[in-house]
Amino acid sequence: MEKIIVLGTGTASVTENFNTCFILENSKNEYLLVDTGGGNGILRQFKKANIDLNKIHNIFISHKHIDHLYGLLWIYRFVDLAMQKGVYEGNLNIYCHDEVGNIVRDQIHTLLRKEQQQFIDKKIFINIVENHQKVKILNYELEFLDIISKSDKQYGFKTVLNNGKTLAFLGDEPLDERLYDDVRNIDYLLHESFCLETESNKYKPRQKNHDTEKSASIKAQNVGAKNLVLWHTQENLGEKRKEEYVKEAKENFNGNVYVPNDFDEIIL
Repeated sequence: MEKIIVLGTGTASVTENFNTCFILENSKNEYLLVDTGGGNGILRQFKKANIDLNKIHNIFISHKHIDHLYGLLWIYRFVDLAMQKGVYEGNLNIYCHDEVGNIVRDQIHTLLRKEQQQFIDKKIFINIVENHQKVKILNYELEFLDIISKSDKQYGFKTVLNNGKTLAFLGDEPLDERLYDDVRNIDYLLHESFCLETESNKYKPRQKNHDTEKSASIKAQNVGAKNLVLWHTQENLGEKRKEEYVKEAKENFNGNVYVPNDFDEIIL
């Protein structure tokens, strides 16, 4: 069974939820961590999700924003210590584009003690990927996609799942029309939704290079997606958030709509 384990669903400024990040678990119960949140709260999320960090061997970082990148340093510290103790088996592979790779390497050398750097390029690897490059990770072939960000360079990916279905993760900016053919008829489209369309005047998503639930659902309908996962949202609606986002998205999208909470699991 394959599934998404949701570690966080919020924007950069949330306080009750965690920043958007998730685990893709394959049919062999192996993990790919996608983004890492903005700090050491990622360690708490793993603990609450009952996931052993020693089993994380593959991480993808989409872009350099702090709410997606900075949790990586805390994971690195945990893994480094586990390697020193001999309780972490195998290697840790970090996948990202060149801009993120340079930042990660600089932070490791600048912020961590020398003895915490002994495994970099030996057991902890920063793997630089290119647009449309295909890389075998776990038993998936991921094709990395430059999402044509309007701000900072940002990558997503698409892949075929073990069950034959397709999945695309598009970072935290709106799906650009130039990528429509890349995700046409996708089974699972993972898309950010900064707020409801009715909240646009309050949160001004488009000024921040983000999307509303209405715009995201229209694009999902345009590309023929079968399932739409909406996250990277505001938390102002509390327990009504899922209900309101699904309700408005279904006005424009004929498929299934998921608006997960932190720690929800989506069976693929």
